Amino acid sequence: MYPLRRNRILRSNPSIRKMVRETSLHPEDFLVPLFVVEGNGVKEEIPSMPSYYRLSLDNLEKEVKELWKMGLCSVLLFVKIPENLKDNTGAEALNTHGLMQRAIKTVKSACPDMLVMTDVALDPYSSFGHDGIVAKGQILNDATNEVLAEMSISHALAGADFVAPSDMMDGRIRIIREALEDEELTNTGIMSYAAKYASGFYGPFRDALESAPVSTEDAPPDKQTYQMDPGNRLEAIKEAEMDIDEGADIIMVKPGLCYLDIVRDLREAVEVPLAVYQVSGEYAMLKAAAEKGWLDHDSVMLEQLISIKRAGANIIATYFAKEAASLLG
Repeated sequence: MYPLRRNRILRSNPSIRKMVRETSLHPEDFLVPLFVVEGNGVKEEIPSMPSYYRLSLDNLEKEVKELWKMGLCSVLLFVKIPENLKDNTGAEALNTHGLMQRAIKTVKSACPDMLVMTDVALDPYSSFGHDGIVAKGQILNDATNEVLAEMSISHALAGADFVAPSDMMDGRIRIIREALEDEELTNTGIMSYAAKYASGFYGPFRDALESAPVSTEDAPPDKQTYQMDPGNRLEAIKEAEMDIDEGADIIMVKPGLCYLDIVRDLREAVEVPLAVYQVSGEYAMLKAAAEKGWLDHDSVMLEQLISIKRAGANIIATYFAKEAASLLG
């Protein structure tokens, strides 16, 4: 006896599959991370991130114009700071003429409607490669928060639409929100890295910015004292709810693929927009496997992205944004 329902009918051709598809990708889903460096005419490929580049400001301008034409309407800026400007206090992060501040202005001048988000953390500026101020082998939470608030004000004054604290210091969202309010920067949003795990997938990113933790007697050897333990699930909900209560407009889960259970948990627990960062190690693994001929690059890339959105993400920060947008038309 044949079944009364034949589920394959709804899979029988591309048109019906598209019509009944529950989750779809669009270029506007993607947040494009961009790495910015000093200089002119610089477009340096990152060895551990094939086909991804560090850009000087003139090439940043060209890049954002190209992104906009492709339907990619938001960027997340990171800066690679010269070693001689790094210290333990993040002083260069507060320079009103610093690289981040000039990068924000460059993007807004080139493409005023491009949504600009900025990384707020000390690791690119730190001589220790840590997200906070270091003292006696510890990361100083409260002192770091004060600097993060000043960074956020500086970014907002330069034209950033959102600041994105990626540091995982306790209480920093409240301190940043209060600082922005005090300066009457009431239109500046906060995208909090609410559930950022102490992951092994960040290596290529740290290569890109040369911001890996430095092993010394004066600093912790890694970031496990402030980033989340990969074994923890309920803690992510607590972190996200606290950040929302403190004033976060968007919350983020980082990394992506290994933490889709966390994405689903948060989607069911909170009502604010949810971002997921498909990180550098995830990008590098697929590039390496595709280069070897072990995986079909484009199909696996789109499958990974759709899985992140299906899990509950509204926003996907991904190094695949341009390639995916090209395929999606």
